[in-house]
Formats: sequence, structure tokens, C-alpha cells
Amino acid sequence: MKRWMAHIILSLMLILSACSPQSSADQKQEESKDEYSVLAEEQNKEQELEKIELGQYAEEVGATLSTPKYRSFHVNSSFTVKGKVEDTSKFTSNYVMIKVQSEKEGPDGEDEFQYFTPIKDGKFKQTVQLFNGKGTYEVSVSLPDGQKEDYFRGLAEFQVTNVNPVLKRDILIRRSALEHELKLEDLPGGFFEEEEFFTLNGTVSNAEMIMVKVDKEDESSKVMVPVENGEFTKEIPLFYGKGIHKATIMTPDKERENYYNEAAVILVDNQSDKTFTPIQYSKVYRDRGYSLDHPVVGGEETGGSYRIQGEIDPSAPYADQTEVVFLSANKGEDEAMYSIPVKDYKFDGEVYLRFGPGEYEVTVYAPDFEGSNGNYRKYNGLANFMLKGTAEDKRNLLPSQGIQSDHPEINSLAKELTEGRTGEREKAKAIYDYVAKNITYDVDKLNSESFEFDDSALKTLKEETGVCEDYSYLTIALLRAGGMEARMVTGRASFSFARHAWVETKVDGDWLVMDPTWGAGYLQDDKFVKKYTDKYFDQNPEEFDKDHTREAIQY
Repeated sequence: MKRWMAHIILSLMLILSACSPQSSADQKQEESKDEYSVLAEEQNKEQELEKIELGQYAEEVGATLSTPKYRSFHVNSSFTVKGKVEDTSKFTSNYVMIKVQSEKEGPDGEDEFQYFTPIKDGKFKQTVQLFNGKGTYEVSVSLPDGQKEDYFRGLAEFQVTNVNPVLKRDILIRRSALEHELKLEDLPGGFFEEEEFFTLNGTVSNAEMIMVKVDKEDESSKVMVPVENGEFTKEIPLFYGKGIHKATIMTPDKERENYYNEAAVILVDNQSDKTFTPIQYSKVYRDRGYSLDHPVVGGEETGGSYRIQGEIDPSAPYADQTEVVFLSANKGEDEAMYSIPVKDYKFDGEVYLRFGPGEYEVTVYAPDFEGSNGNYRKYNGLANFMLKGTAEDKRNLLPSQGIQSDHPEINSLAKELTEGRTGEREKAKAIYDYVAKNITYDVDKLNSESFEFDDSALKTLKEETGVCEDYSYLTIALLRAGGMEARMVTGRASFSFARHAWVETKVDGDWLVMDPTWGAGYLQDDKFVKKYTDKYFDQNPEEFDKDHTREAIQY
């Protein structure tokens, strides 16, 4: 009997021993969780709680407030506003406005927060998060007016004291968000931590574009976010390094074109010291339906090239005509132009930072079809941003506008032409010979001045015809693909003062001049006479300058 009892007691002790650590941990967690709730209850017991008195408007519409019940009380971080209305037929909107006023400014410099809570079947309910941590807040609950739109009349006013010092915040939703049915998804709340970027996902109605305004102290920038089929997603940069950034999501105004209204506000505490510069977008960017997918920020550090990627809305003006998007990269007084082909309304290419280490200003352009004519090509600026280049100076080796020296066809042909030739002069002569012998001068293009936005080395190679600019494009592209420095010289033909272009390439450390256009033949009675000559390859500079007036180098 004693052994049996001892066994029972031992078993019971083992069970209690096995359970006690878990119960203790749970109890500690529960105690920690309720610490501020207990404090709030104690504070409420110590003060005299007076019931809330509803305003006169409550009687007119039959409104009651079931919670909160008192004019002044303490809470742990949040509380609930709950009520009902018997007669909503005269309301000009279906929302209750709850305004929360803090006794101090928040991290964004604001001391007020608002909720617009839907009224459904005459009932409304809203959890109110006291957005500024510990302290006292004045709260007012208002109902829609029966006559004036966007006007609210008071239902109740009361004071709430938050005993919890931890900063918690809801997403601040404005009226514009309700009008556009804006919904933000996958955000942890209205105040959270991130590094460098945060992802903005959601849905919105009646908008092709929304705007996000990012502020930190006195600095501000804007990010345009395209909307497709009512959905949007974009990485939003936290431009200004470590600290709290205020991100304001803005929806388009229904009455005013190119004007946006504040719809939602969130605060993001950036944990990274890294800073960026904003991309500046023009009105043309929106009007022409462009969307720049990469980059999303400026100020990034990169080597010799940087990817530019985007798309064009097929329904936008000139979308069907746009075959090329243009880029410029400026470093001080040095400037280079580039072109990226557009296919299926999308573009994806490189801008080259060819002038050595330093800061570059990069601009993305759309062709201006209305402002251009045959011999004058005009561009509309879309976006502008900064980059920090780290690569060495390769201004005469990297691809540039019309000079696709990195294209497989150009590379293959350059290899074929220079194979077995060891000297740089021999390689340059082989390329000069090929272009001069295989490209026919386009007299019609000269006379009609029908220059196109997509004129280039590849186009010249494919069509086997062109004017001086096209001869130069192809020659330079082949030289660069063969590893030789080359550049285009623009100026005048001295005997006619007509605009002209030719080529310089570096051979054994010195610049060698060539004119493959004049090496291909000549014009007689407004017709091209094909007659190859090597006279204009490495001609004596004094002789060459007699009929070539140099004006500029085009990179």
C-alpha cells in the first residue's frame, strides 16, 4: 500500500514537474503582454469616469455610441469606437469621421490622425490606434451632414490617455483614397522599419498612375507608379539615408489634369545609411505613356555601363511610331548620346559612362515627331537622374548613338575583316575598304533630308546604303568592335560648305583620319558614281584639311 501510494505521489510530481515550466513561461508572457492593460485599468480606477454626452445631431438622426462610454479614460495603445444610426437616409456620405489630436507632434511633425469609417446597415466600428505613443489625445467622432457634402457634424468628444510608450501607427487614409477605392496590401502597418526600399502593392480605381511623395525633414522627392488593370506594385526608395521617411500615396484629381491629392500616409524608418537621388520626371513622361522600370532611383554607383529598362503604353500618343528611345550621359562638358530599340512597346538597353570616373547626368528622351524634320531631329526629355561612374575613360571604345559596336553582327564582321591582320593600320584599312566598297551613297536621302531616328551602323549594314553619317556609323562601329579607338568628326565640306562627317581612329598611338564616304565614289549630275579610292585613307593632314573643315567631335 505504501509503495503504491509512493508511486502515485511520484507520478503526480513528475506530471506537475513536466507541466510547470510551460505554465510559468506562458504566465510570464501573459503578464508582459498585459502590463500596460493592467496599468490602464489601475489609472481608470483612480479617476472618476464621467459618461459621454452626445451632441444634438445624435437626436436628429437617432445615433448612439456603445463604446467608448466615458469622457476621459486610459488605454493600452488602442481602443474601439462603435455605434449605430437609425436614420442614414439624409447623409451625404457613408462614412463616420474620427479625428484624433495628440498633445505632441509625431515623428513626421504631425499631431493629428483621421479615420473615415464606413457605415454599413446603420452601424459603424473602428479600432483607433493612438499614433504617437504615450500621452493624452483629444478625440472627436462626427457624422455626415444631411445637406453639405464633405461636411461632418459632431456626435461625441472625449479624451483618451495612452499609457503605452511604444509607437504604433495605422495607415492614414484620406478621403481621396475612398473615392478611388485605394487599397494597400502587404504593409505591416502605418509605421515600420525597412532598408533602402519598401514595396508598395495594391489596387486603385479610375487611375492610370499614382504618385508617391517621399519626405524626410526638408528633403522631398516624387516617384510615379504606373497602374495596370487597377493594380500597382513598385519598389519605393528611401532616398535620404537613415531615419524616418514619410511616404504619401497620392491619387489623381478627378477635375484637374496632372494634379494629385493626398490619399494615404505611412512612415518608414530606414535602417540604412545609403542615400539616393530622385529621378525627375517631365510632363511628357506621363503624356506619352512611358514607364521607367529601371532605374527607380538616381545616385547609384556603377561601372562602365548601366541598364535602362521600361515600356510605353500602347494606347499613348505616338506609341506605334516609336522605334527608338534615346539617352544622353553628360560628365562636365563631355556628352554622349545613345539609342535603345523599342520592340513590342518595351525597351531594354545600356547607357555607357565613357568619360572616366565621376558624376554623370543621364537623361532619357522620346523622339519628338512633330518638332523634327528631315535634317533636324528633336527629342523630348522624359526622365533625368544622376549616376556615379567608376570605370576608366573609354570614350572612343564603347558603343554610342548609332554605333552598335557591341552587337553580334558587328562583332562577327569586324572579326572577319581583321582576322590575320596584326597591325592596327592594316585593320583600319581593311574596315575602310569594306565600307567604301560595299555601301552605296543614298542621293535621295541627301536631297530629301530624310534622316530617321533609327539611323545607325546596323541599319547601314542591312540596307547597304546611306549618307556620310551612316558611312561613319558603320566604320566606327567596326573599328571599336575590333578593339580600336575611333570617333566621328563633324564639320563641312570646304568646297560646298555642306555638312559632312568622317572618321578618326587611333593607330599606334596617333590619330589617323579617313573619309569612307568620299572613298566610295562621287556625285555627278545628282547621281552617285561608285568608284573606290584609298585617297581618303590616312591622307596627308594638310591635304585632307583643304576640303574638310573640322567643327566638332561627336561621341
